[in-house]
Amino acid sequence: MQQKESLPEEVYEDADPIELPDNAFRELAADEHYRPVMHPAHDYPEATPYSVTLGLILAVIFSAAAAYLGLKVGQVFEAAIPISIIAVGMSGMLRKNNALGQNVIVQSIGACSGVIVAGAIFTLPALYILQGTHPEITVNFFEIFMSSLLGGVLGILFFIPFRKYFVKDMHGKYPFPEATATTQVLMSGQNAKASGGQAKLLVVAALIGGIYDYVVATFGLWAENISTYMTSWGHALAEKTRLVVSCNTGAALLGLGYIVGLKYAFVIFAGSAFVWWVVIPLMGTYGSAEIAAMEPASIFSTYARMIGIGGIAMAGVIGIVKSRGIIAQAAGLAVKEFKGADTTKKPVRWQLDLSMKHVVFFMALALVVVLLFFWIGVLHNFPQALVAWIVVTVIAFLFTTVAANAIAIVGSNPVSGMTLMTLIVASAIFVAIGINGTSGMVAAMIIGGVVCTALSMAGGFVTDLKIGYWVGSTPKKQESWKFLGTLVSAATVGGVILLLNNVYGFTGENALVAPQANAMAGVIEPIMMGGDTPWILYMTGAILALLLNWLGVPALAFCLGMFIPLQLNTPMLVGGAISWFVSSRSKDEAVNNARRDRGTLIASGMIAGGALFGVFSALTRFAGYEGTVEMETWLNQALGLIVYIGLIAYLIWDAMRARTNA
Repeated sequence: MQQKESLPEEVYEDADPIELPDNAFRELAADEHYRPVMHPAHDYPEATPYSVTLGLILAVIFSAAAAYLGLKVGQVFEAAIPISIIAVGMSGMLRKNNALGQNVIVQSIGACSGVIVAGAIFTLPALYILQGTHPEITVNFFEIFMSSLLGGVLGILFFIPFRKYFVKDMHGKYPFPEATATTQVLMSGQNAKASGGQAKLLVVAALIGGIYDYVVATFGLWAENISTYMTSWGHALAEKTRLVVSCNTGAALLGLGYIVGLKYAFVIFAGSAFVWWVVIPLMGTYGSAEIAAMEPASIFSTYARMIGIGGIAMAGVIGIVKSRGIIAQAAGLAVKEFKGADTTKKPVRWQLDLSMKHVVFFMALALVVVLLFFWIGVLHNFPQALVAWIVVTVIAFLFTTVAANAIAIVGSNPVSGMTLMTLIVASAIFVAIGINGTSGMVAAMIIGGVVCTALSMAGGFVTDLKIGYWVGSTPKKQESWKFLGTLVSAATVGGVILLLNNVYGFTGENALVAPQANAMAGVIEPIMMGGDTPWILYMTGAILALLLNWLGVPALAFCLGMFIPLQLNTPMLVGGAISWFVSSRSKDEAVNNARRDRGTLIASGMIAGGALFGVFSALTRFAGYEGTVEMETWLNQALGLIVYIGLIAYLIWDAMRARTNA
């Protein structure tokens, strides 16, 4: 057995709990320690032939499904949750003992699909879109594959030095909504063995949330988004003032808001309200005739959202400055290992990472390959390739902490916003050194794909490692096998993008919409071809982020709200308000805590069900079903509001049923 860290003996009690400890989601007291579900110093089956094989199979399947759905509707579903559900179901069906560690590996490998897809489809299809107006642009599998693979590898390697800070040192300080939901799913397999109450609650909530989201997304029995714009008075208000109030009625987003909590949900919503209720009305009223003729959603996507992008970029810079001590600490650890510092004191299995020597070696190797790829495979000019390499290395490394922060706070990575800002900055630099025109656009998109995938991977990996921390798996094994999942997912995504382009295309009447890639193409083309770039909007967002930070407002959360559409932020506030309500009604704090925890389990089930049935919805659409129930707009909206109120009532009612053990 490995030597223990200097923790009290009672932390290592022999019996493995079947539920997460009561201090899993809150900050620890000064003399308190967190004891995970799997004994920190014991060995468990984790990376077995079964878990690795199943993880790779699911990575292939979900890479294909997520790529199709993301390019069709612009939303990449979170693969971690449905993969965890499958892992728990398979281990139960096969009656596997000590399956928790194996299920974590299945989830960690399989979840590569979602993050690689998000990195690839936001940028690389833009090459096909630009091909429509610039036929000389060529695209091949090797470029797409290498861009995704190298970005994924860099994201893993850049994040490993920060693992301890995000998942251990910041325990209880971040809500980690997606990691919370996934962990509850994985723990349901443990609970089913001895105490089926929580597992049953999770399954019921998942079925309610999943069927609810599937029905509305597939058949449209009620409005997926309710909005004042759809009523006669709301339409008149929007026409005169460009003021709109909207809310997505999905179960998954409601559950996400519950786990995020009222504090962060309110800040995120405040950012959204500022854009939709202040900036857009001002632009629509006092802007040019062209802007005044636009609908609020068009003003948001074309102009107002750019302020959010500038804000996210500056919030990222602020975060980097604030994290300079953590960055220096990670660099210092690597230097110590290279100097041969004392390594006789082994960490507990639960806190064992890949050797920093190995991390730095493979990081250097990966960066050399990136440079060669840029030089030989993309730009064919070494000085220009070197500049591109420096831009990618610096931005990808520094923004790693920003991506991880965003996932830890809201469960949503603003990777498209950060990538868009990266593309703008990189393109401006490229033009200055002579990389422009069609060759410049190709270079910017492929290089942007590397950065986008690296940031997507860093954000996704913090979820995997936080799950591992809560349950007690070995970080080193998660880190090691993540590379294989990245390789398989990158190859799958490359092939799927080529296939979808041949079958559907990304331009034309019946093409896949690929909204993020279209946005990237629309921004990069004028820079490379000598057009206008909205620098003033980016600068406005950057200045706003500085002011928010000065006032003590979480700048990243606020600017995320400015970037994400209003209808997706409103349910976050509703869910956060429910969380506050159910956890503050009793004078007995133990009752409040029990209600909050029961609500967290229900919300996790709703997120899990929404994610899993989102896959079913994608498969239904892929099979060719496009029909929706025809009804009057006002009736559709009214039904959406009524059903949504019913969903809210269910969450409150069931959470309030919690009882204490006292």
